[in-house]
Amino acid sequence: MQDLLYFSQQLINGLTIGSAYALIAIGYTMVYGIIGMINFAHGEIYMIGAYTALIAITGLTALGLAWLPLILIVALLCAMIVSSSMGWAVERVAYRPVRGRHRLIPLISAIGMSIFLQNYVHLAQGSRNIGFPALIEGGFNFSADGAFEMSLSYMQITIFVTTLVCMTALSLFISRSRTGRACRAVSQDLGMASLLGIDTNRIISATFIIGASLAAVAGLLLGMYYGSIDPLFGFIAGLKAFTAAVLGGIGSIPGAMLGGLILGVSESMTSGYLSGEYKDVVSFGLLILILLFKPTGLLGKPEVEKI
Repeated sequence: MQDLLYFSQQLINGLTIGSAYALIAIGYTMVYGIIGMINFAHGEIYMIGAYTALIAITGLTALGLAWLPLILIVALLCAMIVSSSMGWAVERVAYRPVRGRHRLIPLISAIGMSIFLQNYVHLAQGSRNIGFPALIEGGFNFSADGAFEMSLSYMQITIFVTTLVCMTALSLFISRSRTGRACRAVSQDLGMASLLGIDTNRIISATFIIGASLAAVAGLLLGMYYGSIDPLFGFIAGLKAFTAAVLGGIGSIPGAMLGGLILGVSESMTSGYLSGEYKDVVSFGLLILILLFKPTGLLGKPEVEKI
């Protein structure tokens, strides 16, 4: 019974982190699906969302606001607005001017934007860790003969529910809205979509904005979950989310979800049964193993060369 509870605890922890990875990975996979490029500044946009949420929470608390739902909603909206603005700016500055050129050029441009944003936050907020208030506390506890206690916190439930709501809303938006159908058309053939009257520049910008908004949601959730943030907060999570996107199949939204969950569970199980020092080794080893047998990822589709 104790072993089952311990396994369940690690599974819950892994699904919690994996859900947040999936939210961030959506940004990578949507941008790649539309323009065939990787937004390497996406991790920093996620980090800026976390800092914005913290500033909003601190400001609202200083003003004497004590109603938790309102604080979280305002902080989330502020984070999404700032992060989506950053996503739009990255597309306009780092991608649009060099679109259509050799892929190495926008890659370098995106890496440069990532370094710029990381150092901007470093200078503006300092390099030290900043405590993130644990606004959602408490949870459910389950014990086996008093020897081991499994917990499911309200914060973890919040992450699960928020991720489910965001993924459902995104799926409905992509499948049923006019902009969503245009996104699918552009991902299939950008040139033909432009000939059919679709404003491809607007659709590409919308893709960056949507991905940045979901990253902001993950920034707020993981900031509260871990309890601290720093300027490198986005680099590590962005790298893991990119790994999740590739693992599930870059360009596939369901693949990004699946890849994030698999990566989160593998890290948690490794930390629980081996050591936290090996979790990255196991995660990237799993990625290499899957790509050896399925180079397009779990749910990815082979790219068809148009002639």
